[in-house]
Amino acid sequence: MSETHSNTTGPGATAPDAIASKSAAAIERAKAAGRKALIAYLPAGFPDKQGSIDAAIAVARNGADIIEIGIPYSDPVMDGAVIQAATTQALENGFHVSDVFDIVAAITAETDAAVMVMTYWNPVMRMGVDDFSRRLAAAGGAGLITPDLIPDEAAEWFAASDKYGLDRVFLVAPSSTPERVAMTVAATRGFVYAVSIMGVTGARSSVSTAAEAVVAAAHAAGAERACVGLGVSQAKHVREIAAYADGVIVGTALVAALRDGGVPAVGALAKELSSGFAAPSTTEAASL
Repeated sequence: MSETHSNTTGPGATAPDAIASKSAAAIERAKAAGRKALIAYLPAGFPDKQGSIDAAIAVARNGADIIEIGIPYSDPVMDGAVIQAATTQALENGFHVSDVFDIVAAITAETDAAVMVMTYWNPVMRMGVDDFSRRLAAAGGAGLITPDLIPDEAAEWFAASDKYGLDRVFLVAPSSTPERVAMTVAATRGFVYAVSIMGVTGARSSVSTAAEAVVAAAHAAGAERACVGLGVSQAKHVREIAAYADGVIVGTALVAALRDGGVPAVGALAKELSSGFAAPSTTEAASL
């Protein structure tokens, strides 16, 4: 299943509907099954390289439709304390950016989940945008989520993602103007990442009420798929977001589970979160 926007994204860019999107296909498969997509974030190389592979496979086998593998970075601007600590450990263990391709290949060999890489833009630029994109595609990766790259500055990424058939996921936030939302939607292939809060990542007891408005703005601008991230940690959050979004993104809670209980714990949490797509029990409904 490919994106169906007809917009182009700049000089020489390919219309998003001209290239099949692995992440869009995963979301559509979930929709065909009568639910929304569960998207799981885990850092590459945490607790170590093989551990990150095993954790990703576990969440995919327990309900995750899309896996986001985060590249550890020494100067994060979006990550909260839990993810910062995990990525710091990965770097101290000797993680190299090139390791991410081995990790992606290992996950795609064992699961049907679409595997995205979430990364700040500097590691991609340092390797070379074309080389990074080529290696990601060869590993079976679906594409990139780029929190600090805006469409205005993404010409090289447009070219490489078109060349290698990769998804490009940009972010919209409560502060995004209608013009910015429209530009972001037109530039995106796969799904729009709707940031629910202004701040860093982290599990929260409730999901921001701004999330629904951000998704509505993205849909109004033509996005067929808008997924919500930042602050999701419980099955009730999944259920709440699934009422209006096309996918639910969970990161910090999964990383904390992996830190505290290893692969069995992160798999169990993914299963619990995926249960949020089902109707609540009578007892739970009374407590909501």
